Amino acid sequence: MTAARRAGVLGTPIAHSLSPVIHNAGYAAAGLTGWSYTRIECAAAELPDVVAGLGPEWAGLSVTMPGKEAALAVAAEVSPLAAAVGAANTLVRRPDGSWYADNTDVVGMVEVLTDAGVRPGATVTVLGAGGTARAAVAAAGRLGAGAVTVVARRPAAVEELRPVARAVGVEMTGAPWGDAAELCRADLVVSTVPKGVANPLADVVVWRPETVLFDALYDPWPTPLAASAEAAGCRIVSGLDLLLAQAVGQFEHFTGVTAPRAAMAEALAAARAI
Repeated sequence: MTAARRAGVLGTPIAHSLSPVIHNAGYAAAGLTGWSYTRIECAAAELPDVVAGLGPEWAGLSVTMPGKEAALAVAAEVSPLAAAVGAANTLVRRPDGSWYADNTDVVGMVEVLTDAGVRPGATVTVLGAGGTARAAVAAAGRLGAGAVTVVARRPAAVEELRPVARAVGVEMTGAPWGDAAELCRADLVVSTVPKGVANPLADVVVWRPETVLFDALYDPWPTPLAASAEAAGCRIVSGLDLLLAQAVGQFEHFTGVTAPRAAMAEALAAARAI
């Protein structure tokens, strides 16, 4: 497959995105010699014009913050999953030139958490109530979680997640940030908060070794929260694990080719080692 095709990641700030490393390594390993993947600095308000200006050689787009909600508006068709979450991280060019929106964050999260041993009926605590928390609640529904508790500093933010919980059929309750340490004794803890916010919890959480911690951050790594959980014997999943898993889904959407996961993982690991 040598025809020139392009893909890229939209967001801001975007300069340090590792997505080009993953996707371009995949193209090379799969023999897609005409394919290339790049970064595009793009605020949410700019996204419609940027997408509209792309030529027919563009096969797909990865969408990161802050454009995941805006991506829904430019799509002619939205997957049921992206609609349920209220956000899309993937835009796929269709033969007629229009765009299809999907969310591979949720699928990727389900994959890495299943691999980590999370099973149906698990109790889940989500720290934070932003965009990544939307994917976490949806993933909990797909995992068959018994109950989900969202811990946030703003009760109003928790309320914004209720439509997601209803759409995926999972019971969700909210809790104040002051209860976070105790609620980290769930079967699965998903930290979606910005860098530094969860650091104080590392000194006060009494971890259960059976708990799986997914920390969506990966730079710097390990976070204090992840280090404390790992020291207690917990299974740890990082944001890098999700970055790879969601990229694999996007690669297959864009190219129609089975993703060479091992080569993509190797390239990501090498980039992180620099």
